[in-house]
Amino acid sequence: MNPIALITGATSGIGRATALKMAANNYDMIITGRREERLVNLKNAIEKSYTAKVHILSFDIRDKQEVMEAIDSLPEKWKPIGVLINNAGLAVGLDHVQDGEIDDWERMIDTNIKGLLYITRKVAPIMIEKGDGHIINIGSIAGKEVYEKGNVYCATKHAVEALSKAMRIDMLEDNIKVTSISPGLVETEFSVVRFKGDKQKADNTYKGYTPLTGEDVAEVVVFTVNLPAHVNLNNIEITPRAQANSFYKNINP
Repeated sequence: MNPIALITGATSGIGRATALKMAANNYDMIITGRREERLVNLKNAIEKSYTAKVHILSFDIRDKQEVMEAIDSLPEKWKPIGVLINNAGLAVGLDHVQDGEIDDWERMIDTNIKGLLYITRKVAPIMIEKGDGHIINIGSIAGKEVYEKGNVYCATKHAVEALSKAMRIDMLEDNIKVTSISPGLVETEFSVVRFKGDKQKADNTYKGYTPLTGEDVAEVVVFTVNLPAHVNLNNIEITPRAQANSFYKNINP
C-alpha cells in the first residue's frame, strides 16, 4: 500500500481538496465526515482518477464514542496511519460575546477543540508505535488575532495553535512532526455555515477580492508532507494576496 493519511472533515472545502491532492501524490486515504453520501462520491472520484485507495469512516467528530469506535473499526491494513490532517472545523454565528448563542459556542468548541483532541488521542499512539508520523492541524489566522464578533471561534482557533505547540513538544522524542496551517479567507462552505445557510451574506464575504480556495490550502498541505523526513514546517500562515491579516483587506468596489 501507499502511505496512509487520515483526513477529517473531508466532505467539502479544504478537506475534500486535500484528499484529491493527496491521492494525486500517491497517498491512500481514510476520509471522515458526517455526510456519508459525500464521502462515497469522493471515494469514487478518487479511485476513478488515481491509483490511491480510499477507506470511509462516517461519524460525528464531536461524539467521543463514535470517534473511538470508528478508529477501532479500521481493518489492520488501514491502521498504520502516517499522516493525520485535523481539518474538521467550523464557525457558527457572528455576534458580540454578550449576544452570542450558547448552542453556537458549544458546537464550535465541540468540533474545533474536542473533536481534534478525540481523533488525535486515538491516532497519535499508532504513530508513536511506528516511530514516525506527521500531524497537521488546520487552524486559522483567527488563532493569531481576535477580531470583533469572532470571540469564541477565535478562542477555539487559539486553542488549536496552543495544542499544536503542545503536541510538538510532547511527541518530540517520539519522532512525530506537527504542523499548524493557518489560512486567512478561504471561499468554501465556511461562511454559509457561519451565517446558517444565508447564501447572500456568505457571498458578500468574498466580494471585491479573490479569496483563497480549498485547493490553495491543499497545495500547502501536500508540500508540507512531502518535505524531507528531517524537515518540519512548524507554523504556516497563508492568506489571499488581498488580505494582510484579520483586519485589513484590499477590496475593490
